[in-house]
Amino acid sequence: QWEMVLRIVDDATGYGPVFEDQPVETIYPEESPEAKITMSCRARANPPATYQWRLNSQSIDLDGDNHYTLVGGDLVISNPIKNKHVGNYSCVATNDYGTVVSREAGVRFGYLDFFSSEEREAVHVKEGQGAVLLCAPPPHYPHELSFRWILNEFPIFITLDKRRFVSQTTGNLYISKVDLSDSGNYSCFVSSASIAKSVFSKFIPLVPLTERGKYPADIKVKFPDTYALVGQNVTMECFALGNPIPQIRWKKMNGELPSNHDVSMAGAHLHLYNVQYEDEGTYECEALNSKGKDWHRARVSVEAFPEWTESINSTEKDISSDYTMSCVASGKPKPHVQWLKNSYAYDKRDLRFSGLTFKDSGMYQCIAENRHGVIYANAELRVIACAPTFEHNPVKWRILGAKNGRVVIECKPKAAPKPSFSWSKGTELLFNSTRVLIWEDGSLEILNVTEADEGRYTCFAENNRGQANSTGSLSITEATKITLAPSNADVTVGENTHMQCAASHDSTLDITFVWTLDAHTIDIDREGSHYERNLNGGSSGELLIKNTQLKHSGRYTCTAQTPVDNVTASANLVVRGPPGSPGGVRVEEIRDKSVRLIWSRGTDNHSPISKYTIQCRDSFSQEDWRDATTSPPDVEGNAESATVVDLFPWTEYEFRVIATNTLGTGDPSSPSPKVTTLEAVPVVAPSDIGGGGGTSRELTITWTPVQPQYYYGRNFGYIIAFKPRDGYEWRKVTVADPGAKHYVHKDSSILASTEFEVKVKAFNSKGEGPYSLMAVIYSAQDVPSKAPTSVGARALSATEAIVWWLPVTQHTVEGYQVRYWRKAEDSETSSQRVVLSSRENQTRLDNMRPDSHYLIEVKAYNAAGYGPPSQHLQIYTKKAPPSRPPKIISKKLKGTSVNIAWEHVEPLANESTIDGYKVLYRQASKSTGMLFNTGKRSIDLPMHKDGDYIVEVRAHSEGGDGAVAQIRISGNTSIKYQRNTFTKMYKAPF
Repeated sequence: QWEMVLRIVDDATGYGPVFEDQPVETIYPEESPEAKITMSCRARANPPATYQWRLNSQSIDLDGDNHYTLVGGDLVISNPIKNKHVGNYSCVATNDYGTVVSREAGVRFGYLDFFSSEEREAVHVKEGQGAVLLCAPPPHYPHELSFRWILNEFPIFITLDKRRFVSQTTGNLYISKVDLSDSGNYSCFVSSASIAKSVFSKFIPLVPLTERGKYPADIKVKFPDTYALVGQNVTMECFALGNPIPQIRWKKMNGELPSNHDVSMAGAHLHLYNVQYEDEGTYECEALNSKGKDWHRARVSVEAFPEWTESINSTEKDISSDYTMSCVASGKPKPHVQWLKNSYAYDKRDLRFSGLTFKDSGMYQCIAENRHGVIYANAELRVIACAPTFEHNPVKWRILGAKNGRVVIECKPKAAPKPSFSWSKGTELLFNSTRVLIWEDGSLEILNVTEADEGRYTCFAENNRGQANSTGSLSITEATKITLAPSNADVTVGENTHMQCAASHDSTLDITFVWTLDAHTIDIDREGSHYERNLNGGSSGELLIKNTQLKHSGRYTCTAQTPVDNVTASANLVVRGPPGSPGGVRVEEIRDKSVRLIWSRGTDNHSPISKYTIQCRDSFSQEDWRDATTSPPDVEGNAESATVVDLFPWTEYEFRVIATNTLGTGDPSSPSPKVTTLEAVPVVAPSDIGGGGGTSRELTITWTPVQPQYYYGRNFGYIIAFKPRDGYEWRKVTVADPGAKHYVHKDSSILASTEFEVKVKAFNSKGEGPYSLMAVIYSAQDVPSKAPTSVGARALSATEAIVWWLPVTQHTVEGYQVRYWRKAEDSETSSQRVVLSSRENQTRLDNMRPDSHYLIEVKAYNAAGYGPPSQHLQIYTKKAPPSRPPKIISKKLKGTSVNIAWEHVEPLANESTIDGYKVLYRQASKSTGMLFNTGKRSIDLPMHKDGDYIVEVRAHSEGGDGAVAQIRISGNTSIKYQRNTFTKMYKAPF
């Protein structure tokens, strides 16, 4: 063993293992096509390391298990088996200097099963109510999944907004207020990023029922008490059902939301980024709408992964010396610390060595662990013994010293154990005196040096293994002195100034000047916009300061330095400017329209503060700061409080203060904590009162709602008063929705088109406000009482018909609705509709089906609704036109014309009889041209020389025009055939 240690000491290039690659947590998909797992391990070492692996702290027999293979330092697991190869793996690297153990890394098998094949039950919910569709994800590992929902078919995913939310915790889909448009089939789509697999559930039918209602906010997605780690990101979920759609608000109890927060998903997600200990606390999610509010609170506790505050480093120590290895880790909960030497455990907090021996050499590891994780610190301790040697660190061969200054000549040989030191000048042995001192580490110090101290100095080092010496030469130079020192200066922001500095020095040495501001070195190159050196000769270091700012105030120090010595001189610069920002802004004496604001004076920057400006912003204009009104109007510069007036009641405000002096206006203070003024009776009435119309026996009243900043209190709503024009008693009703824009009063005793007087006022929990101006409106008229008469209809083709009627003579009729549907195949509710004005009494019906039996009815309508329908009229549409195009059989030139001939088209059994043919003759570049009708099967067309022409031939029947055949005729008399176009044309295109 002694020989091995000596060999190690002699090998200056050798060292113990240092990990460059360590195993990481691995999730192996059970369905992976690659039937192997690779755990990485690589250590830098000289001589090279050998490797072993452990599973759950037990050594793996690589020779006895054919599943394991060692490739370099990597462990390859072939054809892994779940119940055999799951566990925590660590790598052990060894060479002659010692052994280290890697961090542990788990191997787990990932899977995501399919959803159950059982059908999902339909969800029936009233329109306006909330709905929850349960995902119920199948068994899986790991636990982290992402969720989306399919609507009707893949890959159509629902869009998330303030009305719809998918919890990334449970996967459930929440719809705060169901609309009829939400009807459809929904499937939960689940993805596992770890194993790159997705599955989706059976479809869940969502069936909205047509019954409206309004409901208070009801929180259904509630974030739990949460542990967050320092530096990590946290997302909290909160979502509510309700109609109107609830608004989500977040706050931190007893404090402001952290500056590193963000709100997304229309308020449903609160993100905290880079969490710190001060973010710990109770968080509240509030959901509110006009019908009510709900809230939920949970605590966020902040803990921390272990982190080294004191660690270990590789080191060499002399034999027989004392040494302490110490590791200290922070974290929450407090980490437990343990030690390993060459992979074996030491149960000590600190390793204290008294009288090191070669046996103490080795690889040491410090491990800190809490419930959040483990960290490792590795170091090599090498115990050495050798005679003194100056081979790698001799005494400096030439040493310079400034006259009357201090000189230190270092002596640092490599030696173990620590040697004793002595010095000589020439042949004279030196001893400690008032001017000469030999330090404990071997360095020689000489004070107040003169030219007589010049000469050759030798350091002697000796221990029980031998001795050595090294020599250097000392030369004395002239001392550096400041000849022109900087002077104090006083400037205003934006002005220029300068600091002088000059020095004398030894002519054989170079001199440089360094400037500092309050002990911080000024980087002239980086701060060139404000600082510049005035190079007026090699012995001057004058500093120019341009466009001075408040930050340039302070103590400037000029240091003149040579390779041998340095001297300094200092002066103060005062920069006067606008005041700094006030601090500690807080709000007291909160009333409905005023508050008292208190602050602390900021720096006046050497010019007295003359006045303060108070600014505010409210929750309705988050980014818009405005000057506040104060009492008294002018806030003097010696004030530290003011009363802010003319505020809106029951409004959330924050305030800031800005100071001004004769040199300008400073930066604003940080905003005060947000406060809410007290409630008050509303003073603003709704505007634009109107109404009328609606269905029979109704009185519809409309208004423009009051803006939220004028609510002045909670439980805001409206009181509507109305009476007949000739009546005396006002009837009053209450509407509790602050966003309401209309009210419909139903009363069977209300006569049609009766004149009413109406007015509206606002109320809240503190009382009622003033009424609006009175308006005159009319109750709804009655629906038409008569049905259209003499209704007639005629089929025009396979897809079109025309219908007509005698108008209803009542003056209240505003128009007509025509409905038509197939008697046997369609339901009356799915009928097609045409709406016309009262000036019309006939219309075309299109998009009909060929050869079908249709029913037709006509109704008159007005704003109150539809009148009675006419008697149902029955018609039959024509059979479909021919589906086959004519076959062109010849084309012959006849002088200046061309003859086109075609075969007769035989209609199918369900098609109309042929009445003749239509021929369209047009330029190839146009869609219109000359149209010819013929009962023959050929036609003569004039020849043209101005380009190509197209001839289109189609059969015509009472059901419309049939499919078309085309032929191209060129101006150079050649004829080109076009492929027949098999297009069914039910409408006449010409």
